[in-house]
Amino acid sequence: MRGALGGPRVLLRRLREVMAEPVSAQERLDKIVVLIAANMVAEVCSVYVLRVDSTLELYATEGLNRDAVHRTVMAADEGLVGLVASQASAINLSNAQAHPAFSYRPETGEEIYHSFLGVPILRAGNTLGVLVVQNRARRTYSEEEVEALQTTAMVLAEMIASGELSALAPPGAEPAARRSLHVKGNALSDGIALGHVVLHVPRVVITNYIADNIPKELTHLEAAIESLRASLDELLEHGDVVEGGEHRDVLEAYRMFAYDRGWFHKLEEAVMTGLTAEAAVERVQSDTRARMLRQTDPFLRERLHDLDDLANRLMRQLTGRNHAPARESLPENAVLIARSMGPAALLDYDRKRLRGLVLEEAGPHSHVTIVARALGIPAVGGVDNAAGLADPGDAIIVDGSTGDLHIRPLPDMEAAYAERVRLRARRQLQYQALLDKPCVTKDGEEVELLINAGLSVDLPHLADTGAAGIGLFRTELQFMVAPNFPRSSEQYALYRSVLDAAGSKPVTFRTLDIGGDKVLPYMRNIEEENPALGWRAIRLGLDRPGLLRTQLRALLRAGAGRALKVMFPMVATVQEFDQAKELVERELTHLRRHGHKLPEEVEVGSMVEVPSLLYQLDELLERVDFLSVGSNDLVQFLYAVDRGNPRVSNRFDPLSAPVLRALRDIVDKCRAYDKPVTLCGELASQPIGALALVGIGYRSLSLTPSAVGPVKAMLLELDSRKTAAFLAPQIEKSFCAVPIRAQLEKFAADNGLQI
Repeated sequence: MRGALGGPRVLLRRLREVMAEPVSAQERLDKIVVLIAANMVAEVCSVYVLRVDSTLELYATEGLNRDAVHRTVMAADEGLVGLVASQASAINLSNAQAHPAFSYRPETGEEIYHSFLGVPILRAGNTLGVLVVQNRARRTYSEEEVEALQTTAMVLAEMIASGELSALAPPGAEPAARRSLHVKGNALSDGIALGHVVLHVPRVVITNYIADNIPKELTHLEAAIESLRASLDELLEHGDVVEGGEHRDVLEAYRMFAYDRGWFHKLEEAVMTGLTAEAAVERVQSDTRARMLRQTDPFLRERLHDLDDLANRLMRQLTGRNHAPARESLPENAVLIARSMGPAALLDYDRKRLRGLVLEEAGPHSHVTIVARALGIPAVGGVDNAAGLADPGDAIIVDGSTGDLHIRPLPDMEAAYAERVRLRARRQLQYQALLDKPCVTKDGEEVELLINAGLSVDLPHLADTGAAGIGLFRTELQFMVAPNFPRSSEQYALYRSVLDAAGSKPVTFRTLDIGGDKVLPYMRNIEEENPALGWRAIRLGLDRPGLLRTQLRALLRAGAGRALKVMFPMVATVQEFDQAKELVERELTHLRRHGHKLPEEVEVGSMVEVPSLLYQLDELLERVDFLSVGSNDLVQFLYAVDRGNPRVSNRFDPLSAPVLRALRDIVDKCRAYDKPVTLCGELASQPIGALALVGIGYRSLSLTPSAVGPVKAMLLELDSRKTAAFLAPQIEKSFCAVPIRAQLEKFAADNGLQI
């Protein structure tokens, strides 16, 4: 290193000695800048720390005016220091004052220094501050000097992140590393959780950053890389992913990066500066994450996730830790943070201790979200870099009703949310008081409230909510959480337990709705141009009749001696329903022939979620015993909008005139044919949605269990005839200047309805 007194390794060793000294945080920081300046033969070394108010404060300096420490404060994007912070990358200039971003601060006395090297102080991709060296002579710092300063910045990041510097700042100007964060995500599962952070994939805690033996660390790194590559090769060549599919694609991406020479070279260079092997991995990954988090290209962002996962695997290889997260040590009031996870992984956690869930990648209709709702766990999704924003044990608030996330909340915020939790608890007590009260509107119309379910954990909700039954039992969830295809006996056992738990209350089983976004981990994934409109649900069942017949046989055996209701999803034509019903008849014949006891009654119905059925209702209603409306799919297909795509999901409103007209036509036809109809989509789980549905004629709704109380309380105060009279002219209008949703909100307010 040009002009260096001993190089970066000597600097790191001396830094370790300073970090161990029993001195104040300010004294330690003052000694560190002196050490760096001397080692790099720099006339100036300064540390700027990012504050909670998004400004950068000069915390220590060697070479600039000492009186400027804690007095010089600049905007986070001001000057060259701000540019380093905002770009999260090094800036190396031979004549800093000629740069357009240069900002002159007279109190520092830096006008005599020309060369400038600034590097961001990074942790988990987040900028905590900026480390700067300067010289009077105009020169460009060498690559080795840049590398040394970046390595030193990593050690400083741990000092800042520890909270050690917080005592130096007045309230409101503390270092941002431990600041209170408010992040907006997507509301996935209703409820409020106050707890402490647990990472689904625990972060490896590095206790030693500075290497004692460089050759030994390089050997350790090389061995870990070889072991990682071998394990990936083994998985791809002899594991469960040999046949291909999404999981194989992910592992292929990991292997590509694992064999990338550029990545390995960066790790070697980081070790050569004096870092331990695991510290080098964290250093390279933090730099990469900082750059890629600022990219807008979704492909590059996806590659960041691949690199993150690979780095985590390598860190565990280096430290000898298992890849699997530890769940046995879950603390009380745990809030789980993960990039992504499957429903089976969520079910592994102790529900008594788990209070909330935060996910980087999950939509309102994802499988893990459905399970979170079933478990009553408040959840927020779509939070970028969620696992990098918080440390294990941090206080956190998850607001599943609004999508708000508060990390390290201020006491006032925590108190406000605690009061909201108490208010929700009081409301739940009020809803509990309505448990045994019949759901009848003020004008005497009875409305049947059922619940949506799909797992054994849902069954207690029947009693908890006082629901009239299960209007939608999603049989695919058993398949999604299982490691292997559930055998017929396992399916039979689940269906029998559901019917036993329901007793005399009706249960409507929906046959397998897989395919599209519901890919089973043990089934080969067929790549499709548009999976939502592809080979899924009843289409897959009819093309693979053995799969559907096995399920139907398990259902019919489980329903022996009682009434059984079965419906088929994604039916697009009457002929598809006929074919599916024929399979039911064949299985009944098979069971009769083999002496099995049959259900007392078998009702067969269809989901209405494909718009083509709207024009076959007469033919369909002559064949079915009942209909169920899946408003989620029906609405997105009517508008040709993917409800899970944030770029377009705001382009339709389920309470718009076209949707309400379609829903009204269905219920009118069912009434004409004297066939029962239930709406089981998300629309029914919102009080304002239930208000509209009852207004257009629906008298049977299937809801998320947590929605039964609020919807029932609203319906007990509702005049259905008045609502119908209000809605009818709005639906018929070709254009509404005021959206129907806004008009319903005003109608509810005028009539004292809580929506």
